[in-house]
Amino acid sequence: MLLHVIARGKIGRSPEADLLARYARRIAWPLKLTELPDTGGTVPAPQPQSRTVLLDERGKQLSSEDFAALLGKWRDEGVREARFLIGAADGHGEAARESADLLLAFGAMTWPHLMARAMLAEQLWRATSILAGHPYHRSG
Repeated sequence: MLLHVIARGKIGRSPEADLLARYARRIAWPLKLTELPDTGGTVPAPQPQSRTVLLDERGKQLSSEDFAALLGKWRDEGVREARFLIGAADGHGEAARESADLLLAFGAMTWPHLMARAMLAEQLWRATSILAGHPYHRSG
């Protein structure tokens, strides 16, 4: 299953970009990173059999284990692409929220969008490691 992170705004050369790259290299599943301008630009069309996750402050909070279980379920159901959308400063519009398969939050605090990319990459790496039975992850 392709993990596709679609984010608004350019990450450029930054500590957050380095951290994102560090975790992206560790993910064993196919991973695609797409950057869009803060405004405009077109979100790539989803593949057939895809799921869309919007990172949203009003979203559901999942443990790493629950997030891994969800990705594993989608993979086992034949989902071909899991799309993770990170919006610009104003977040996502109501239509995007309503059409998403999941609204996901990294807690009640507000996180910078560049940091959210790195945090998402870390959680994707952790989830795929859990599914692979990697001994690094220590479940609570």
